[in-house]
Amino acid sequence: MAATGDNSGSARSRAVSEVVDLVSSLIRFDTSNTGDPATTKGERECAEWVARQLEDAGYTTEYVESGLPGRGNVFARLPGADSSRGALLLHGHLDVVPAEAADWSVHPFSGAVQDGYVWGRGAVDMKDMVGMMLAVARQFKIEGTVPPRDLVFAFLADEENGGKWGSQWLVQNRPELFAGITEAVGEVGGFSLTVPRPDGGERRLYLVETAEKGLGWMRLRAKARAGHGSFLHEENAVTILAAAVARLGTHTFPLVLSDSVAEFLAAVSEETGLAFDPGSKDIEGTLAKLGSISRIIGATLRDTANPTMLNAGYKANVIPQTAEAVVDCRVVPGRLAEFEREVDELIGPDVEREWITELDSYETTFDGHLVDAMNDAILAHDPHGRTVPYMLSGGTDAKAFADLGIRCFGFAPLRLPPELDFAALFHGVDERVPVDALEFGTDVLEHFLLHS
Repeated sequence: MAATGDNSGSARSRAVSEVVDLVSSLIRFDTSNTGDPATTKGERECAEWVARQLEDAGYTTEYVESGLPGRGNVFARLPGADSSRGALLLHGHLDVVPAEAADWSVHPFSGAVQDGYVWGRGAVDMKDMVGMMLAVARQFKIEGTVPPRDLVFAFLADEENGGKWGSQWLVQNRPELFAGITEAVGEVGGFSLTVPRPDGGERRLYLVETAEKGLGWMRLRAKARAGHGSFLHEENAVTILAAAVARLGTHTFPLVLSDSVAEFLAAVSEETGLAFDPGSKDIEGTLAKLGSISRIIGATLRDTANPTMLNAGYKANVIPQTAEAVVDCRVVPGRLAEFEREVDELIGPDVEREWITELDSYETTFDGHLVDAMNDAILAHDPHGRTVPYMLSGGTDAKAFADLGIRCFGFAPLRLPPELDFAALFHGVDERVPVDALEFGTDVLEHFLLHS
């Protein structure tokens, strides 16, 4: 039957009733992505479990290994009432960054449900959204719900390493899996940010990701003559590289206000009365009044280049011929050429550079039917909420899908307690997601898909 309603004000839906168990089960799969295919694990087992949950509900699934054994991906399609419309892709990644159990209050792969939270690595990045997708997909199939358009559910590998053996490989080698898809929703959007209003009240803003900075991992290399550590050396590869890395790591790139960031700041200013003047030397100070989210928003005002790895030498008394560093670069849309020019000036002519990973930035507009559907879904379950666009300082699998001409958004809805430092949970210790946020998000996602 074609579905036109939602569960606002009604009894708990099937999806809401099982989403917490699904997220907990997903977390118990250790899908740690080290960046090295030889030591990355768990994706196949998790993907096969996801496929079984979908098949038990009646789906026909397709399991695809993206270029290497064990890099499991699962696809399922639910036909809509009007298959002539472009299909909507819902994508979530199954891999997570590693976690040191000794640092955590609970075991990071326990999936523990306690104190009103589901705990574990991936709870917010992004097995919460994977669980919500899975819960709603199962409910629709079991109950015979027909959405307005075709829905494609994709559960993917290797996002935490830039998607080389996941979305990027699939787009380059299996583009037919995405045939007919015109729009997509994925992670790091739809979560709430509670801001103070001038009248003493508060407003929950729900941040919809409409843009991502470019992601580039750059290797720097300096070379000089090797020699004995006791001699005088006019040139030393370690010294040359260290100086270049220090210049780059302490450099402040110019402020650039993209459309998505400008719209976000305008909305926040309207709600809070705070003035975000791009010409102010203390715009970051004003942003800090928004709390922990300021770390993400502040990073979207300018390019960043953060040194993350150093490698040189093999013995204490030998000056090496080569020294290398890796720098994590995030570039504002439209800034790549200027960014590279600035980097070259900073590192100087004696240091070579090369891109290890280079993924483009992305930006779309905050308008259209899909945005209206997101807004309506939020308001149906939080009448005093407001959706606003924002730019993600990191990157997601959306970068790969944008290469196919798919319009991408981040919309994994969560209503969060104001005191929760949500930004710190991404790749952080004691990662967790509120149970009631998962249940809220599942209701919102169902409403959204019934009206998309």
